[in-house]
Amino acid sequence: MSGEPPRWARGGERVLASTRVLELRSVHFRHPGRKTERDYVVAHAPDWVNVVALASGDRLVLVRQFRFGSNELSLEIPGGVIEAGETPLAAGMRELSEETGYGGGAARLLGSVHPNPAIMDNTCHFVLVEGAAPAGPTKWDDDEDIQVSTAPVADVFAWARSGLITHSLTVAALMLFEGTRGI
Repeated sequence: MSGEPPRWARGGERVLASTRVLELRSVHFRHPGRKTERDYVVAHAPDWVNVVALASGDRLVLVRQFRFGSNELSLEIPGGVIEAGETPLAAGMRELSEETGYGGGAARLLGSVHPNPAIMDNTCHFVLVEGAAPAGPTKWDDDEDIQVSTAPVADVFAWARSGLITHSLTVAALMLFEGTRGI
């Protein structure tokens, strides 16, 4: 295999549609060595955070909620949009509290991924919160209705491997978390 593929030159862009959660943009790209150039649709979204919250008894905090894209209930870890000016750690603690009522002790960044780099320009950060415990009431958005639970870490890993957990960002976060446990 030869060297790395070239980076395409990014040109102008225009907004095709704008919603509360993302913008669809038409972005012009040109290949540096060929005559190939065209407009590509890129979904521009704010960065996200997902939280692996470890509670006592080696249990993970989970949420189950309806997801509009899949039109199904989804079992996953808490998470959401990082607000302007927020760090991933602060956003993770906020989302954990708002969605589950849990707070925690030590928080650290597990890693970051590009959710779908073929069409999206944002990053999802994974935060590990150790010592998670009930700390107050939930503060759901108007479009959230969440069932909060905890489950043994080993069970959650098994659910991800078996396909019971299908949220790709939850699976990625669990993979990074598993690496911290020497498994």
